[in-house]
Amino acid sequence: MRPLLSSDAIHPAINEIVSTYYSDIVQEVSQAIAASGVVVVGMKQNPIVKKARKSLQEAGIEFIYLEYGSYTSQWHKRLSLKMWSGWATFPMIFVDQMLIGGNAELQALLKSPDAKLTSLTRV
Repeated sequence: MRPLLSSDAIHPAINEIVSTYYSDIVQEVSQAIAASGVVVVGMKQNPIVKKARKSLQEAGIEFIYLEYGSYTSQWHKRLSLKMWSGWATFPMIFVDQMLIGGNAELQALLKSPDAKLTSLTRV
């Protein structure tokens, strides 16, 4: 497991800043994950995000797409999602409320006959 800084190691003066950093974006993504089988979180101009979305579309898998800026905008929002999820790159793909990773992990699951991801069924 990736070690996380204990809340005891965060000074009380900054605890609220740390715990609420762009919490509205985290809440928005959390709500989408709770409401939808497949959620892709990405950003404009990222070719890997586009590949993941295209793969899902070609497979006939419905998904919700949430986009937060481009390479030069809204990086604070994307940073809050990285801090929250522990996943450092985009896309972030969630299936049945579970982070499955990014495009490479999605491609492996789409090719795997043993994938036990119920929302990755074709519509």
